[in-house]
Amino acid sequence: MAGMQLSGAVAVASSNLRSPGVTSTSSCTLRWSSSQMLGPLDRHWNKQRSFLVVRNNLSLFSQVQKEVAPLSDQYSNDWLLRRGSVPTEDLTARLASKDDTDAKPDGYTLQHDFLQDSKLARANLEENNRRTTNPFNIIFVSAEVAPYSKTGGLGDVCGSLPVALASRGHRMMVISPRYWSGPGDTRYAGAFDTQVRIKIGCFNGEHEVAFFHEYRAGVDWVFVDHHSYHRPGTPYGDTRGSFGDNQFRFTLLCHASCEAPLMLPLGGYTYGEKCLFIANDWHAGLVPIILASKYRKHGVYSGSRCILAIHNLAHQGVEPATTFNSLGLPSNWYGALEWVFPTWARTHALDKGEAVNHLKGAIVTADRIITVSQGYAWEITTQEGGYGLDGLLRSRKSVINGITNGVDVDEWDPATDKYIASQYTLEDLSGKAECKAALQKELGLAVRPDVPFIGFIGRLDYQKGPDIIQAALPELMTDDVQMVMLGSGESAIESWMSQAEFQHKDKFRGWVGFNVPLSHRITAGCDILVMPSRFEPCGLNQLYAMRYGTVPVVHSTGGLRDTVEDFNPFANGGQGLGTGWTFSPISKEAFMGALRTAIGTYRDHGDSWKGIMCRGMSQDFSWDRAALQYEQVFEWAMIDPPYA
Repeated sequence: MAGMQLSGAVAVASSNLRSPGVTSTSSCTLRWSSSQMLGPLDRHWNKQRSFLVVRNNLSLFSQVQKEVAPLSDQYSNDWLLRRGSVPTEDLTARLASKDDTDAKPDGYTLQHDFLQDSKLARANLEENNRRTTNPFNIIFVSAEVAPYSKTGGLGDVCGSLPVALASRGHRMMVISPRYWSGPGDTRYAGAFDTQVRIKIGCFNGEHEVAFFHEYRAGVDWVFVDHHSYHRPGTPYGDTRGSFGDNQFRFTLLCHASCEAPLMLPLGGYTYGEKCLFIANDWHAGLVPIILASKYRKHGVYSGSRCILAIHNLAHQGVEPATTFNSLGLPSNWYGALEWVFPTWARTHALDKGEAVNHLKGAIVTADRIITVSQGYAWEITTQEGGYGLDGLLRSRKSVINGITNGVDVDEWDPATDKYIASQYTLEDLSGKAECKAALQKELGLAVRPDVPFIGFIGRLDYQKGPDIIQAALPELMTDDVQMVMLGSGESAIESWMSQAEFQHKDKFRGWVGFNVPLSHRITAGCDILVMPSRFEPCGLNQLYAMRYGTVPVVHSTGGLRDTVEDFNPFANGGQGLGTGWTFSPISKEAFMGALRTAIGTYRDHGDSWKGIMCRGMSQDFSWDRAALQYEQVFEWAMIDPPYA
């Protein structure tokens, strides 16, 4: 990537920051300092100010237009083809035509087209390709993994994808902390102590960690045990906020993860040096840096590669620069994590804005980068969605791929769901009407099959857009509809839900909290599911909804745009195409426009509505399908020498 120019934040090569183990073209040598750069949301001493700026920029996200240099100025044909970034048959035509954006909708540019061209093939799962012909030793490193620990989508991915990959013939190890909240905690009852102990040098001392192991579903589940993981709360904090020693806790995880394949004789033998590491989010961000700075220079892991999986770019693991010396890394690798905040984001005149950024360090050292949807792969390269890292990510866009998350087809299956009133299938939809009637009765609403029933499930925070629903509700309640909202979060939204239920007793219900059985019943019983998220790396609720024949109405962003196809009644010879509706920009007016169209279609065009339902239910968002796409990236990662 020599000669590639970065726009947005300014990158200045600094020779004294270069590590002997990094080539002259490596982004590890970049020092970031720009008055245009956004601070990450999780910088603890300036969180609120950064949040407001990011929020203001995200409100303009749907109107983004970027100017991108011609592809032929940045890439050679051979270089692109070797990485599988552009289909062979399309490359010549694309390079010959520098401006083909005339027919594209707003927000799409040549840069977005390039990322669309790199979209991975969704190969059919046939009997002859259900087992890989090129198995890898794969190490997943994650702060959470379901069912042992879970706060969101990260835990779902790391609990399901390894099982799908193992079923295809890969040897899989998943490494996560062994959280323990007290004597009654039985989450790790099936894991046994391997009796392997190692000492990790970091944070001004040597810290001994143990490894616990459980073999389940063809996967080696390995849990790093240390007393810092033994406390009540979530993996990241408790009711008083984030834990103050999270950097220490996840530094231990990263060092232990690099030792585990060499030290643990699982099944009688170790994984060895030729492994493929998947580092998930900032918590595992030190893994590619440790591999490059501490192991490869001694000839260890020279045949291994590391892929960074970004689930949410907003969380980057930013800490004061003085903590670098505690990370157990060689001093000449400071440049890989170095981060300088712009002047406006500093707390006082003497604040130099110097910090270390774990996710940035992973971006500049990983061999490839994966995001959880194709749309999000593009969004993180824009100033509005890049949270200050957009310049770096644009410089590495040739190795960025988006793969839509799968869903647990056993847990979310209307034919077998134990939480819903009546099971149903694509061939027999009669049970869905029974689910709707049962949900209306449970919530104390009139049991009416003709009324459009609208649902919302999600956190009540700025990202998920409940304020858009709040603004639209007075207008929506003038129509003959019913609505239910399930979620918890900002106290102001929770209070509003209670007030709205009081004002609209016969039409609206608000359930504050989270209830898994109820979320299944809402997904099955509603006709429409709304997701006005301002940004959504992937999103799962729209996938669940389509699987249950519930039609999604979503903001056109990230994974929502990738997975929900706008309904077109005139396509396919008048039979129609599409699985729902998307809207943009993120506003009450756009939201209501799409929702009213959906309501009108439900009332007046029953055949079209049934077609939308059936097309949604026939979609394949299984983890088996996603595993095929991950394998393509694994093979590309092994083609080149290590990036750092």
